[in-house]
Amino acid sequence: QVQLVESGGGLVQAGGSLRLSCAASGRTFTSYAMGWFRQAPGKEREFVAAITWSGGNTNYADFVKGRFTISRDNAKNTVTLQMNSVKPEDTAVYYCAAKLSIATTFGVWGQGTQVTVSS
Repeated sequence: QVQLVESGGGLVQAGGSLRLSCAASGRTFTSYAMGWFRQAPGKEREFVAAITWSGGNTNYADFVKGRFTISRDNAKNTVTLQMNSVKPEDTAVYYCAAKLSIATTFGVWGQGTQVTVSS
């Protein structure tokens, strides 16, 4: 099973950009689809984006389409979320997650990284 560590969170002004990274330990990284989720204060955790093990397919929540891009580097065991044109409503703790290709749900989670967007 992989272990996930996120980095890159911080404070950014509305309209700016931020790049989140997730480093995965273990030698089975390509066995996992990867995703990003977020949880704002007082709200449930919600899906943001996902990418298949090969990077050939991606999926985005409607509220980030055209602004955020998920990518992965299987040689470096990393997955990245490039966040552009951020909005105050993007403020949340962002979590990296992994899902075995045969699984139906994401079962491995990182500790989260805080993203705060000021208006």
